[in-house]
Amino acid sequence: MVTIHPTAIIDAGAIIGDGTRVWHWAHVCAGARIGGGCSLGQNVFVGNRVVIGSNVKIQNNVSVYDNVTLEDDVFCGPSMVFTNVYNPRSAVSRKDEYRDTVVRRGATLGANCTIICGTTIGEYAFVGAGAVVNRNVVPFALMVGVPARQIGWMSRFGERLGLPLCGNGRARCAATGDDYVLRDGVCALAGDDQ
Repeated sequence: MVTIHPTAIIDAGAIIGDGTRVWHWAHVCAGARIGGGCSLGQNVFVGNRVVIGSNVKIQNNVSVYDNVTLEDDVFCGPSMVFTNVYNPRSAVSRKDEYRDTVVRRGATLGANCTIICGTTIGEYAFVGAGAVVNRNVVPFALMVGVPARQIGWMSRFGERLGLPLCGNGRARCAATGDDYVLRDGVCALAGDDQ
């Protein structure tokens, strides 16, 4: 069952998966595709050409514009921002120049961060609050600042890993005991790094 608050607007044609909750004053456009078990907070906007996987949490005041894809288990913090035009001008129509943005499985986008269009955020990456991402982010990377820069690695559980930024290494998630391997600057869960 989909739960929709009476103040929310769901345009005819939108597909919303079972168990998804749409809260106060949200607007989901007709072409949107949303998986099951999601939560769309107060004042969330979802455009027509948007695909959202399952178990995605979109906190209050987030607009998911056309050409954005959120894979399963993505977290979008309060008031974070997506863009879809790289060089907007009010007097210049650029609706045919939208750039695709992809947020891979399990990634976290912190409160008030900004994701510049045309980027891919890797699996389980963690973008800190207020960061501005203007280039692709590798899986498991911890990104902070303006513009965002990598300062470490995060586990799938959301714990910081004691790995160097580049080279090779091994680390264990303190919360789960899962082992991670850094090989030639690429981080993976041990066993998935083959």
